[in-house]
Amino acid sequence: MKAKNEGRAIASMKGRAACIASIASLLLIAGCMTPGYPPAPKEGTSADYNYHIGPNDVVNVIVWRNPELSMSVPVRPDGKLTTPLIEDVPALGKTPTELGRDLEKALVKYIRDPVVTVVVTSFVGPASEQIRVIGEAAKPQILAYRRDMTLLDVMIAVGGLTDFADGNAASVFRVADGGKLYSVRLKDLVKRGDISANVAMWPGDIVIIPQSWF
Repeated sequence: MKAKNEGRAIASMKGRAACIASIASLLLIAGCMTPGYPPAPKEGTSADYNYHIGPNDVVNVIVWRNPELSMSVPVRPDGKLTTPLIEDVPALGKTPTELGRDLEKALVKYIRDPVVTVVVTSFVGPASEQIRVIGEAAKPQILAYRRDMTLLDVMIAVGGLTDFADGNAASVFRVADGGKLYSVRLKDLVKRGDISANVAMWPGDIVIIPQSWF
């Protein structure tokens, strides 16, 4: 009886070991497979893209013929800014021109026919348009989107891939396209110089770089 129980225990241990080995094999295979996402489109956004102001941007407010009202001011984390005579002006998501018109409307109570020009001098942009790079990049970070930005521009900014990156299994999560996932070939682009792997970035894209299993 004792021998029989010992035999069952040994068989059970062997079964568990086989099961664990099978799961490990499946995970290894899954890690080696390229995601089944369609390739990222090479074309970018429309040519009429305009920059929108975001928190932590710095803007230079110039009030014509009123130097005492002109100054460089930061956009607060709540998306508003304050200038002489005007407090809590919403700036988030506006173009510099739109913000200038709003400031003119606010200043008309104090000066006659105000003319305001807004120049952005430090670019961060709204969160909805920022490019995020996560995973096995040398320097994962958030980047301000700019017109005609490409995947190669992004990879240069983040310092390329780590030694542990599975670059050709990377993907782009495209917020502006309803949250679709697209595959990108970062290893071919960065390590092999294959420019055919370069694609256009869209505002709000998230670049996801997985770790290689070996």
